[in-house]
Amino acid sequence: MKKEKKIKTEKIKKEKVKKGSKSEVFVKVMAGILAALMIFSVGGTLLYYVVAM
Repeated sequence: MKKEKKIKTEKIKKEKVKKGSKSEVFVKVMAGILAALMIFSVGGTLLYYVVAM
């Protein structure tokens, strides 16, 4: 009986790890996209400032 519970809890833990890893990858990808947008916006602003002068 105890072995069955251990197996079930191990399966649940593995499933949580899989779900967690997917969400972590999503967060990292979104953070990368937002960082790129920030860099492009700062670069665009500086370029506009140089051209407007």
